[in-house]
Amino acid sequence: MMRPRKTMIWNVLLLLPYLFAHESQSEAVITAYNDIGLAPVDPEIADTVDWSRHACRRTCRNDAPPLDCYYTFKLESYETMSKACYDCPFNITDCFRPHCVPADGIRRSLLVVNRQLPGPPIEVCQGDMIIVDMINMLHSGSTTMHWHGQHHLVSPYMDGVPYISQCPIPPGGTFRYKYIATEGGTHFWHSHLGFQRGDGVFGPLLVRVPPAVNWHKDLYDFDEFTLVVADWVHELSDSMFLAHHHANGTNKAPNLLINGLGRYTHMRDENETLADMPVLTFDVQPNSRYRFRLINAEFLNCPIEVSVDNHTLLVISSDGGDIEPVQAESLVSYAGERFDFIVETNQPVDNYWMRFRGLMDCDERFLSAYQVAILRYEGAPDGNPDVEVSYDRVRNDSYGLQVNALNEGTESNNSISMPMLNAMDSDDASNSREPDYQFYISYDFYAKDNPSFHRKNLYGFHQVKDHKQRLFTPQLNHISMKLPSFPLLSQRDLIQPDQFCNSSTVEECEKNFCACSHVLQVKMNSVVELVLVDEGFTFDANHPFHLHGYQFRVVAMERVGHNITVAEVKEMDRRGLINRKLKKAPLKDTVTVPDGGYTILRFFADNPGYWLFHCHIEFHAEIGMSLIFKVGEHEQMLPVPPNFPKCGDWSRKDGHSGADDPVDKTYTQNDETYVKNLQNLRNNTIPMIPTIPTIPTIPTINATRQVPASVDLLVTIDHLVKLWPRFMGELLHRRPSSASGPSATLLPIMLACLVSFVVNLRSL
Repeated sequence: MMRPRKTMIWNVLLLLPYLFAHESQSEAVITAYNDIGLAPVDPEIADTVDWSRHACRRTCRNDAPPLDCYYTFKLESYETMSKACYDCPFNITDCFRPHCVPADGIRRSLLVVNRQLPGPPIEVCQGDMIIVDMINMLHSGSTTMHWHGQHHLVSPYMDGVPYISQCPIPPGGTFRYKYIATEGGTHFWHSHLGFQRGDGVFGPLLVRVPPAVNWHKDLYDFDEFTLVVADWVHELSDSMFLAHHHANGTNKAPNLLINGLGRYTHMRDENETLADMPVLTFDVQPNSRYRFRLINAEFLNCPIEVSVDNHTLLVISSDGGDIEPVQAESLVSYAGERFDFIVETNQPVDNYWMRFRGLMDCDERFLSAYQVAILRYEGAPDGNPDVEVSYDRVRNDSYGLQVNALNEGTESNNSISMPMLNAMDSDDASNSREPDYQFYISYDFYAKDNPSFHRKNLYGFHQVKDHKQRLFTPQLNHISMKLPSFPLLSQRDLIQPDQFCNSSTVEECEKNFCACSHVLQVKMNSVVELVLVDEGFTFDANHPFHLHGYQFRVVAMERVGHNITVAEVKEMDRRGLINRKLKKAPLKDTVTVPDGGYTILRFFADNPGYWLFHCHIEFHAEIGMSLIFKVGEHEQMLPVPPNFPKCGDWSRKDGHSGADDPVDKTYTQNDETYVKNLQNLRNNTIPMIPTIPTIPTIPTINATRQVPASVDLLVTIDHLVKLWPRFMGELLHRRPSSASGPSATLLPIMLACLVSFVVNLRSL
């Protein structure tokens, strides 16, 4: 999370206790089931390991050293209701056999990691090293893995975006992702290539924090329930995409899954015996408080309304950003968002429905997608609640206060939009300084001859008689993203002077179709304001946007009408009709924009690199509804790890490839320099060059250092404070501290380390 600047000496004191906190662990491969995850796991047993027993899934303590947490992920094609499911659901226990992926009982092909849906959970403590060996076992098709919510402060090459941070992992290839879990909270991992997320490639990523930095530790008794919500179709997403974009096929989901389970229809065997598929059940004790972590892994335009019969939700966090608690009857979650809420079991002993109702493309106008889970009090009978459930009745009779309501902003009196929430974290440069950059980003669906789907003079947009087969193209500032054939970050030496575009460099895009590498460049240490405008002329739609590498402040959100233009938003701003919340604005990394309205975001650009900003609806992002932020200059970006995989075109013009240097397809990132850099970050020994904290500043490069002095000392200290905010609670009392105060045994260590730090600083 972004932190306010403090004096250098205090920041140094915060970092010193971790200088000796970590000991390297051996790379002995685990081939048995004990001590899971303390060393690499043999791929042969990776899909039979109980990853919930991972050694890194533990209680986080203020005085405990971080761990190296190993995972082995095997991606492969698979089938729901396979032979591994035996007699599911007629023998309900068969639905939970190893390798059985029951889903909603409808057989379909899918993609799985370790033959699980969702994939294996990653549960660690803040500051742990996450090491994932990603093995691509697909017969055809590449992949990458994105760690949604992690900022990769010293590991931008681990962000997992094809052709931005890395080359896709080819079939048969292995890539080792290695990064420090810097951002606490509820996050998730998912494929970032094609529609693989929609076919099942996703899983939880939970980064817990110790009590000293847990704002809400006194509000709940148990932190044990995770909800991964996915919209679910009954065919491969590629097939659905092609049918919709090239003909008149649907793009609507018929069902939802909760942690890979759900009901769609009654199942019937050859004897006409009826049975229902299992649904997720949460066993709870009466008079207790449970923390639920909700992850929205959806890939279509299907916001989810969540409620629990006869219970309220105490919302305490979103996208890892803690907020002042808000009591509500329900909340709405959009693709890519995460919410943490507390349910108090203060009702009579019984079974209660937890309801998930699809909105927008999942609502009653289309296929009425919904799903349920059961909250089962101890002492209640097995079985379903007595209340009947359907899409029409899926919402509680009580239409009370709702958090993050669909297409509503601060103008609504019946809901709490994101800017109305208050962050627990202190304000920082992003909302205490005037912006250095202000970008207006407008979007809609446009009637253009996108050559991928409409060929002018053959079957152009207006030539197609069947209006249902006319494909409107979603674009940002009338530009469709065209990714290069090589990763911008790791092969930046191949970037040509005219490689990038934006609305200031291309013309006639409002009338004609434009596609190029859409890049907005900002200087290091600058404050960036984004004004997102949903014009709303074509459809009554909704788009959630995700920014990689950062959290942003949500400072304004409003639905003005059914449609609006950038010019109208600018005029509203000029007349003082837009109220920006600049104090305690909530921190998020994924946010929605009301249809026919705007959302305004701010972030402090202190993480150099190329970072994707995109709609988190796959059918929109994959045809170009995205852009890239280039933060800083190339000399300010971390050096490319040696032997990092390369890719690119073979050019007939210049006679060589973008991947001239032969490399092994298997990248394990065991290079001493890179590993040492990560360990140094853990131990706070990375040498940095202090500079005058002028904003913005572009420090010079020192080619002799393992980590270049491309980020000034104060910014880097802020980064490291993010890793270990637990000491901020003890030393600065910014967060709730333990009753005993700062550890007395830390003080002599801190003083000794301070001397060492000063000596190293003087040697720069």
